[in-house]
Amino acid sequence: MTTPRTYVIVGGVAGGMSTATRLRRLDENARIIVIERGEHVSFANCGLPYHVGGVIDDRSALILQTPESLGARFALDVRVRTEAVAIDREARTVTVRALDSGDEQSLSYDALVLSPGASPLRIPIPGVERGLVLRDIADMDRIIDAATDAHRVVVAGAGFIGLELAENLRHRGLDVAVVEMLPQVLRPFDAEMAHIVAQRLRANGVELHLGTALSGIEPDHVVLDGGAATLPADLVVLSVGVRPESGLARDAGLDLDARGYIVVDAHQRTSDPAIFAVGDAVVKQRFDGDPSPVWLAGLANRHGRLAADAIAGRPHAAVPALGTAVIGLFGLTAAAVGRTERELRDEGREIRVIHTHPTDHAGYYPGAEQLSLKLIVNAGTDAILGAQAVGGGADKRIDIIATAMAGGIPARGLADLELAYAPQFGSAKDPVNMLGYVDDNLIDGEQSVQWHELASRMAEGWKLVDVRTADENALGAIPGSELITLDSLREHAERLRGERVIVTCKVGQRGHTAAALLRQYGVTVANLDGGYTTWRAGTAAVSTP
Repeated sequence: MTTPRTYVIVGGVAGGMSTATRLRRLDENARIIVIERGEHVSFANCGLPYHVGGVIDDRSALILQTPESLGARFALDVRVRTEAVAIDREARTVTVRALDSGDEQSLSYDALVLSPGASPLRIPIPGVERGLVLRDIADMDRIIDAATDAHRVVVAGAGFIGLELAENLRHRGLDVAVVEMLPQVLRPFDAEMAHIVAQRLRANGVELHLGTALSGIEPDHVVLDGGAATLPADLVVLSVGVRPESGLARDAGLDLDARGYIVVDAHQRTSDPAIFAVGDAVVKQRFDGDPSPVWLAGLANRHGRLAADAIAGRPHAAVPALGTAVIGLFGLTAAAVGRTERELRDEGREIRVIHTHPTDHAGYYPGAEQLSLKLIVNAGTDAILGAQAVGGGADKRIDIIATAMAGGIPARGLADLELAYAPQFGSAKDPVNMLGYVDDNLIDGEQSVQWHELASRMAEGWKLVDVRTADENALGAIPGSELITLDSLREHAERLRGERVIVTCKVGQRGHTAAALLRQYGVTVANLDGGYTTWRAGTAAVSTP
């Protein structure tokens, strides 16, 4: 009989535990040791904000497995409150220290898996030690204890975790302000899409201080923008980003990228062939663009399985990460996949951008909600580079587009997807299909203008024509536009012959009809993409203090 192999896994939760349990299924005889610095080796970290707000009432529901349950089912040697302090690559040993006793032990390994995760950043400002962070169960307990006697909370950071905490602290009845250095919430979204989320937050009592720096934390207030202003606060939560816990890998001489993330190949193998790495401390190959960190639980689980498969001699290569993510805030769903328009334009890429604002299911069926969709396309190849959705059914549509991206379906091909339809679930032409139809029109020569391009086009002499009804126009119109309703447009088409015209409606659909009509009268015409709705969100996003 062959000598049983020994596998040591540093770090639990999604990546580490996926590796450990997969290895056991592949190798019943192996010795598998899991080292976890914290008190809990397997917990639902994505659920932590929701226990803070009482949405998840039972704290124990967040603890998925214990050392005892993992030992009973998978014969794993799980050691919590134990820290890996050094790796000897030549000897293939890792030194671990029991945090309670200080005792150290050297563990030999045939394969070592690093899943240390990423820890919340603590920005170098006065009083930063007063700020709480959220990474694990103990952090969650500290926030709940502090919130019990708090009235006014400041959350630093408007990313996914920061906003989820803001929502749940509001559920507790606290006054909440969010301070964010960027001029918008949710970096993976473009400004006009993020503005919809910001509106929902404000409508539910969350103060937003965007484009604002947190400069200091005092016992009863925070300091903003170097002393320009203060906000009262008896609880401060920091959610301003993370850093990889890659010190162990660095000390062992493993390759890291410029940001300190562990570099791995397609099988999660590091620069040492006996050491693998998974999870938030690892740089991922993106489907478009340079490798970068992607902090998603689904990827951590998948890559843990891939590492185990490679160790067991049945390797499968990781596919490039799309970065598909979703958040729910006060009943509003926002989801995104891939690249943003902001990033791609900064890179000088040639892209097409499409905005639509359909309802999430048939408008005649009760309960239909508006859905705002954005699709970003490579102008040369028609490859989908990214998408964003805010509103009813956002998660479903982004999942469809992410699947199309993974399958190499071009944007035009979205029109051909056969999607489930009944009035309570969608429309005969699903919102995803409609994105494909719009892209098809653009490929065939229809021109569009983005909301942020409108002012410069009008300065160049383009005429802006609003084809909505007079009642719609009276409720709000783009400055400098002329009202010519769609139903009366033919009567005015001759006088527009030879002009350069941008047509606009509420969401772009009537604008498409107007553009098709005017082109046949010899008018150079473009449609304002997403219509007045997108223009209003975009201009509000860049002008809101």
